[in-house]
Formats: sequence, structure tokens, C-alpha cells
Amino acid sequence: MKVTSFTPPVRTLMGPGPSDVPARVLAAMARPTIGHLDPAFVSMMDEIKHLLQYAFQTKNALTIPVSAPGSAGMEACFANLVEPGDKVIVCVNGVFGVRMQENVERGGGVAVTVEDAWGEPVDPDKLEVALRTNRDAKIVAFVHAETSTGVQSDAKTLVEIAHRHGCLTIVDAVTSLGGSPLAVDEWSLDAVYAGSQKCLSCAPGLAPVSFNERAVERIKARKTKVQSWFLDLNLVMGYWGGGKRAYHHTAPINALYGLHEALVMLREEGLENAWARHRRMHLALRAGIEAMGLKFLVREGARLPQLNAVLVPEGVDEAQLRQRLLEEYHLEIGAGLGALAGKIIRIGLMGHSASMKNVMYCLGALESVLGEMRAPVQTGVAMNAAQNAAVLN
Repeated sequence: MKVTSFTPPVRTLMGPGPSDVPARVLAAMARPTIGHLDPAFVSMMDEIKHLLQYAFQTKNALTIPVSAPGSAGMEACFANLVEPGDKVIVCVNGVFGVRMQENVERGGGVAVTVEDAWGEPVDPDKLEVALRTNRDAKIVAFVHAETSTGVQSDAKTLVEIAHRHGCLTIVDAVTSLGGSPLAVDEWSLDAVYAGSQKCLSCAPGLAPVSFNERAVERIKARKTKVQSWFLDLNLVMGYWGGGKRAYHHTAPINALYGLHEALVMLREEGLENAWARHRRMHLALRAGIEAMGLKFLVREGARLPQLNAVLVPEGVDEAQLRQRLLEEYHLEIGAGLGALAGKIIRIGLMGHSASMKNVMYCLGALESVLGEMRAPVQTGVAMNAAQNAAVLN
């Protein structure tokens, strides 16, 4: 096999992640590599921490990007906060709640699951019952923005319930950070993790996390060592903390350039403006989707603006639909996962991908392909409906 330099095709990324990466971020990642203990790089690290505090809406000192994807951010939270034998209430309403449960069990904890239907938000009443039944629980874990279904749960209420029962909280905000309201301090989230590749519109490979003082105290009071050396925050903070930096690992220097630039762009736009933009683009997409006669999995009021789960029309092969969109339009949308495989498509409007240009392109491509597949949809109406919705909103 002859191997030469790799040149990727140009795609429009409207799946569950990654999202389109702006030229500014790509250019930042191409800047000269310097050492991970270089004074200039250390100065940039401090700026990243400050910018992440803005994005998370927190003053937490322990707010850093883990040098690995969002899944490692999840593992960092569980590995540091869960000790063998600890009982953890895990709210499961999609794939990523299941992954939380797996993290608890692999760390030697005892997972008690609170189940809700996929496509429904976490039921606060069920959590209340579970905590009354399991008074020895130490942590409550839930997904704020469930990427597998496009549903958003009421993080503020769930955290209030957990704290009333003396539990810390671990919150998955991978798809919500930068795309919909997330207020770490106001809602008193104890530990929260996200990813760089969704609404921040950065390249994959970094996991922003934030821990408040209650969580930090729990980590410092552990009776056992954190099972992961690499993710042990007691060690990592020697590198990301103030003062003289202690070597821990070689940070992904150019990837952090990209995250820095993406966060600068978020601050330039304004966090609330970014939330509003994602909402406007969702309303435009919704108008077009519904004009075609398609339906959403998640009920109104619980939908994530940035991740839209749309039911596949009867008689349509979902995999073939996505394949044709990719091959004919270079448009990537997502498949359903788990129990929803083959039943939904997931359309992402995240970060740089949340634009009217992308909404119109996606609707036009869907109309064309579904029409050729003889799906029971209305054609020639979606783009006009989206345009009208954009004017109204």
C-alpha cells in the first residue's frame, strides 16, 4: 500500500459532534509548538482557566481542561470522587447515563440507577424516592444534556434534591457547555465535565472540568488512592495550579492553542448571545422539519436546541439516508444509539455549525434525499418555513 499525506474531505458537520471548527481555531492550532513548561505557555494556561470559568459561569479554582476527550473528563470526576464501596445514585435516560453507571462500577462503587425513558428528562420525583430509599448514598450523577436523545434535564432542581440529602453531584455538560444555559455556581454543581468538540467548536481531544470546594475537600479526604494516576487531580493540579508548575504530563500544546482561541471567540460573542443563537437556529430547523411532516423524539420544552433527535419516516432506511447525505452533500448527521438505533437521526446545531447557512443546507438536502426515497414527507416547503421562523425569532 502506498501511503501519502492525508487530505480529509470537506464536510458540513451537523451530527452529535464534532462540530465545524472555525478557521480561526484551526489557524491557532497551526502556530509554533513551544514547551509545556515554557513561561509563555504557562501564561496561556492561566488564561484558559479564566476563560473556562466564564464558560462554566463559575469561580471554582479547580477549573481546567483534562488532556483527553470528554469521556476522560467523565472518568476524572468519577475516579476522583468515588471510592470503593461508595453508593452513587445514577440517573439514566440515555447512553451517557449508562456510561456514568459503568464508571461507578469500574471504580468499585455501588450504582443505584434511576431509570427514565430515553427521550424524557430525568424525573426529580424519582430521584427523591431513590435518595429516601438509599440514605447512605454519597453522590448523585446525571446528564444535563443527553447527547443520545437530545433531551435536557433540570440540573438546578436535581442538584437541590441531591444536596438536601447530603450528596455531592457529578454532572455531564458535554453538549450543554456554550450551547444552552449552564450556571455552575448559581446551581451549585459540585463536579461538572464537558468536551471541546461540541458547542465550543474546537477540535476533539480536551475535556473541560470544574470542581467546587466541596468536591475538592472530598478528593483531599479520600482514604484510598485515586485509581488512575493520569487523572488523579491531586497530581494534575501541581501542573495546572498557581505558582511553580510541577511536571505531570506533556500537555497537548497545539490543541490547547485551539481551545484558547475557541474560548476567546465565545467571550467575544458573549455567552448569553451564544445561547440565544443556538436557540434561534433550533427554532428555524424545527419549523422546516415540522413543515416536512417529520416529528421530534423529545417533547417541546425538554429539547436541546443544539441536538435535535428527529424520528425517521416510515419506510425509510435510516443508514441509507445518512449515507446519501454524506456521499451526495458531504453532510454528516448522526444515527440513533442503543434502543433508538435505526429509529432517529440526530441533527447537531453546535457552535460554529449553528448557523442559518447550515440550517438551510441541511433542510434542502433532507428534502431532496427523502423525496427521492419516496418518504411520506412534504417537499418544497422546509426552507421557506425555516426562513420565516428565522425572521420571527
